[in-house]
Amino acid sequence: MSRHPEVKWAERADKVYITVLLPDSKNAKVNLEPEGVFTLSANAGADNNLYELKLDLYDKVNVEESKISIGVRNIVCVLEKAEKVWWKKLLRSEGKAPHYIKVDWDKWVDEDEDNGPGDIDLGGMDFSSFGNMGGMDGGGMDEFEDSSDDEEQEVTKPAEQDMNKADGNAKPEEQGAGTMEKKETDAST
Repeated sequence: MSRHPEVKWAERADKVYITVLLPDSKNAKVNLEPEGVFTLSANAGADNNLYELKLDLYDKVNVEESKISIGVRNIVCVLEKAEKVWWKKLLRSEGKAPHYIKVDWDKWVDEDEDNGPGDIDLGGMDFSSFGNMGGMDGGGMDEFEDSSDDEEQEVTKPAEQDMNKADGNAKPEEQGAGTMEKKETDAST
């Protein structure tokens, strides 16, 4: 029997933010259809339990513009709405949302306080596109899959650190800034 992961959500006029809290997930498969059907399947936990999720979103989404980031602690999806309007709720169904779906108060903004695009900080996560994951052709649905346990970190290149120290002209906010590099682990070690 599969379990449901905890899901947090927030929205803007043009986007829906969905965060699936699933630490140490493996074999994550996420699918998004233009009609607004979001599905997820992944294994997680010490017992490698199966977690599954199917959300019938309130309205249609733009699959090509939507993005996903699978991290060590969670899976973050930024879904572009097909129409730039505020939704009444996350799910299409009547009644109360399931107990595992909660509002993400860290990202939430009221409709009258929306500052437009770029008003949310997602921590420099590397988002990949959902790409051509639609179900319009009725054929095989592509899945976004990440079978590795890589964690992305922000690091400063040693050469930049040395130059900043040697110059003595580096601003404090520049000393911690660096480039994004992917930390890779060798499975054989």
